[in-house]
Amino acid sequence: MVLLRKRKKKKLTTMPRKLVTVLDANSIISEQFRAIRTNIKFALPDKDLKTILVTSSMAGEGKSTSAANLAVVFAQDGKRVLIVDADMRKPTIHHTFEMYNTSGLSNVLTRQEKFHEVVQRSCIEGLDVIVSGPTPPNPTDLLDSTTMDILMKEICRDYDIIIFDAPPLLHIADAQILAHKCDGTLLVVDTDVALKDDMLKAKTLLTTARAKVLGVIMNNMALTRDHYYYQYSSNKK
Repeated sequence: MVLLRKRKKKKLTTMPRKLVTVLDANSIISEQFRAIRTNIKFALPDKDLKTILVTSSMAGEGKSTSAANLAVVFAQDGKRVLIVDADMRKPTIHHTFEMYNTSGLSNVLTRQEKFHEVVQRSCIEGLDVIVSGPTPPNPTDLLDSTTMDILMKEICRDYDIIIFDAPPLLHIADAQILAHKCDGTLLVVDTDVALKDDMLKAKTLLTTARAKVLGVIMNNMALTRDHYYYQYSSNKK
């Protein structure tokens, strides 16, 4: 899977600039996200694919932006979608959807609140959000807990597609844990940022976690066919 990112020419609505699939649904970038959505549908034809993890090898490769836009195109396809900010160390999804981050995933995993109490409705029809919540002292332990397993079963009953925005793979085990739990994983790679060794390490970690890798989203990819270079400008993470 290849995602080409393009500079946004102007602000079309009050939505955050990261949501190009809302700001400019007819752009080449939005079309690429729809292509990714289609590829995901055919990735595991014999399995009911509901939970998708989006991660990267390192920070700054565009994983959170990709996760958010992917959630949007699934909702635009008529699916009941939930995006969960599982990066409790450096969360950004609440910024993308312009929401408060006072209560979220960490509150559910520490059994302070039920999941339906922290779900927030986005301005996109069919798309709900669980933000990360306050940063806990033990994110890895919480993601690896029985409470997380219970949460995933609960949200799978209520939603067609659940997208988890996870921390980068290298240095911490959070994404590995979630990759093992999810039906499929997408690896986001920024060709301007990623190093070959880092990508190979990321692949090894996913293999170790017995993750089902659905594909790779390539950011900042040159189009050799017509010599144009598309780049969608955002605060990447």
